[in-house]
Amino acid sequence: MSQVTPEVLWAQRSSNAEPEKNFIYLTISVPDVPKENLKLDLQPTGLTFTGHSETLKRTYHLELTFYAEIDPAESKVHHTDRNVELKLRKKELNDEYWPRLLKDSKKVQFLKTDFDKWVDEDEQNEAPEDDFSQFGGMGGMPGMGGAGGDFGGIDFSKLGAAGGMPGGDEEDDESDDDMPALEGEEETKEEAKEGAKEEKDATKAAA
Repeated sequence: MSQVTPEVLWAQRSSNAEPEKNFIYLTISVPDVPKENLKLDLQPTGLTFTGHSETLKRTYHLELTFYAEIDPAESKVHHTDRNVELKLRKKELNDEYWPRLLKDSKKVQFLKTDFDKWVDEDEQNEAPEDDFSQFGGMGGMPGMGGAGGDFGGIDFSKLGAAGGMPGGDEEDDESDDDMPALEGEEETKEEAKEGAKEEKDATKAAA
């Protein structure tokens, strides 16, 4: 029986201070592979996965070599009837994202970005953590309250900046409003002249 390479979706987060927010999120799409039929070997430098589906008569096999090292002891695996989800703790704390998942820069067809989980590097502090609730024991969860306070600060500063805007807008609006009003008046006068002319013509015609 031939082996099939499963589709893999990935996303990531990074932090140079909080290990639990410095991870790779990996989803291996292997429908109908029961837990007893899969073998996952997770190493610091990569992983090897083999899974067999009786219903689909298919054997999945995957070997990945990561761009940088992970910490298998701090990584988590969650199995569902549709896929195997992994939350791989990056070994090195770093604010910067990995430029790619794999060591080899060559593009592979089976690997895709998980857009449901992906956030841009500079927006990740605002990303919800509940995407990863199925892993349990999320160290980052209780701290979200503090982060929420920070967001409030950001919002207030935006509001503060926006607060200065209406004054400028009002001045612009006044100057803008004057112009269309003048144009409008001219048009109105022209239309009035045209209307009077048409009325005269109509009166003459009726006479």
